[in-house]
Amino acid sequence: MKRLRNLLLLVLVLAAVAAIVAGGIVPRLRERKVLQHQTELSAEPAVAVLQPKLAAPAEEITLPGNMQAFVESPIYARTNGYLKHWYFDIGAHVRKGALLAEIEAPEVDQQLAQTREDLKTAEANQKLAEITAGRYVDLLKSDSVAKQDVDTAVQNAEARAASVKAAQANVRRLEQMVSFEKIYAPFDGVITARNTDIGQLIDSGSSGGPARELFHIAAVDKLRVFINVPQVYSHVTKPGLKADLTLPEMPGKRFTGTLVRTADSMDPITRTLLVEVDVINSTGSLFPGAYTEVHFNMKTNGSTLIIPSSSLVFRADGLRVPVVRDSRTVLLPVTLGRDFGSTVEVIAGLDQDASVIANPPDSLVEGETVRVVKPKKAIAEE
Repeated sequence: MKRLRNLLLLVLVLAAVAAIVAGGIVPRLRERKVLQHQTELSAEPAVAVLQPKLAAPAEEITLPGNMQAFVESPIYARTNGYLKHWYFDIGAHVRKGALLAEIEAPEVDQQLAQTREDLKTAEANQKLAEITAGRYVDLLKSDSVAKQDVDTAVQNAEARAASVKAAQANVRRLEQMVSFEKIYAPFDGVITARNTDIGQLIDSGSSGGPARELFHIAAVDKLRVFINVPQVYSHVTKPGLKADLTLPEMPGKRFTGTLVRTADSMDPITRTLLVEVDVINSTGSLFPGAYTEVHFNMKTNGSTLIIPSSSLVFRADGLRVPVVRDSRTVLLPVTLGRDFGSTVEVIAGLDQDASVIANPPDSLVEGETVRVVKPKKAIAEE
């Protein structure tokens, strides 16, 4: 009986010790498990995801342009002399054929007068030679003169006729030189420069001296605007495309133009395509040589996707876009299109329903477990 009591007491003591031990170990095990879980959660990087959005079917791009006159020309003299008079100053609108200035060239006038007299002498000699030749031909019929004398007279008449033609050509040449003493407008336009004045010596450059521009005229009713279009937009920039022109000095006002031609060749240095836009300038508000901003509405491929530039990561094997699949990261190789600054266009390698990591850390690796926070359905506006 005493032995049974001792055994029962031992069991109670052991049970009490076991209860004490269990009361201290179990909470510690539970706390260790909770701590391990929290540690694992802390080790998983928290990422925000978003979904790409489709590119708009059309977008407006703005490019710098240089305006030029549709036709412009420097006006030079074709004869030497002194400026007698000028009739139009800068800013004057002139019609084609309008007299701009007159040059006084007495040497050319005197040469023309001398050449005309030389022509009269040549014509008189020709007439005398023709009469003589005719007489010799008549005398030959009666064998009154030698055949050699007849041939000489006939050839002399032909030589005199050639001299007349040469004198006539010389007269026409000098008449043209005299006509150059008057300078006319070659087309309708505005005088943008006048570089001469009354009494100044005019050198046409025919004698080897430097020719000087007298006037500069530009046709401004229609202007050409030249734009360098980046290569990425070159294939959608076609003749017939409408464009709006804006100028910083006229805010809120737009001028409509039409793309009429392209260079059909890329500049190998800038990788741009030179295009020309023509704009009607009936009001005269636009000036040649001015800077303008040209707005094009470009049609785009609506099947491409837009994501933030911050979603791109660069690895040794190339450009990647990290996405989340089943709480793990996948680094997708993609092909980019246009760069809009804060966003980029993805041409291939990405699905529209992909969960793209918005701002991936540099330490992100393939297959890493991540925690998604605040998922977004679309990217923020540009």
